[in-house]
Amino acid sequence: MARLLVHVEGQTEEAFVNEVLRDYLVGIGYESVSARIVGNSRLRQRRGGIRPWPSVRKDIVKHLKEDSGCLATTMVDFYGLPQDGDGAWPGRAEAAVAQTQQKAAIVEAGLAADLALQLGEQLEPVRFIPFVVLHEFEGLLFSDCAAFAQGIGRMDLEPHFRRIRDAFATPEDINDSPDTCPSKRVINLVPGYEKPLFGTLAALEIGLTRIRAECPHFDKWLQDIESRA
Repeated sequence: MARLLVHVEGQTEEAFVNEVLRDYLVGIGYESVSARIVGNSRLRQRRGGIRPWPSVRKDIVKHLKEDSGCLATTMVDFYGLPQDGDGAWPGRAEAAVAQTQQKAAIVEAGLAADLALQLGEQLEPVRFIPFVVLHEFEGLLFSDCAAFAQGIGRMDLEPHFRRIRDAFATPEDINDSPDTCPSKRVINLVPGYEKPLFGTLAALEIGLTRIRAECPHFDKWLQDIESRA
């Protein structure tokens, strides 16, 4: 059986993997599923937050070289990925002007190609599954507005969440402006919103089935993972 390590950008995604994804994926055949926050924690000024691509790539390459029986994937938000300078993520600048459902695919293709250049023949393509969340983790929580509100104990916010959700074709389309990204919209409604705690509680209440039904790019990622179990 395969082992899966999910390279995540922060505590919110780490909790989601450990509390929501792990049991499901182990249940379909994975020996183990774990999350690792990317980058060197000793150099961080704050926990979480996306790292420059070279730092993340170093983690992934090291993992794949050290454990030939493992698969690796990423779970990082498209919103906020560095697109300029030495820390830029492959494809991010190009994706900025692409149609919504093409954005993540452009970056993911760039990550796969860049990693292949680093590892050459040592990398079997099946062992790396790049994934970028559109546009941000909190967007997934709009898959079920009633369950989102229930999960964080604020049923009064359901109509507000619904109003945001109904303005977009899918939760993944909720955009990435600094003023209108999913997390900013949530924080404006819930001052003091604790992302790792509330995000996990909401995701558990919503459930994977509902998130997959509403978020096609997220669903495709899980299909890729399932096919390699």
